[in-house]
Amino acid sequence: MALDPARNIRRRYSIVARFDLFGMIVVETRWGRVGARGQAQHHAFDDHAAADRHIAATLRRRGTAENRIGVVYKTMTPASGSAEAG
Repeated sequence: MALDPARNIRRRYSIVARFDLFGMIVVETRWGRVGARGQAQHHAFDDHAAADRHIAATLRRRGTAENRIGVVYKTMTPASGSAEAG
């Protein structure tokens, strides 16, 4: 999440990777304003290396948020049983 109440910035971002029924790795990326529906993208990969490269590239982009929007995204780990991290 990227929060700055003084500037009315409340953004969320999550990446989830899972296997589908055909053995493909599906990486789901969701983003948007906290409390809103937001947007999502799904990418399917045949192998772990390709999925890992996609996730790493996406996280690198999130790392530049401070330069772009002036607020850093805080990394959150999922609680046991939760499926999201942002």
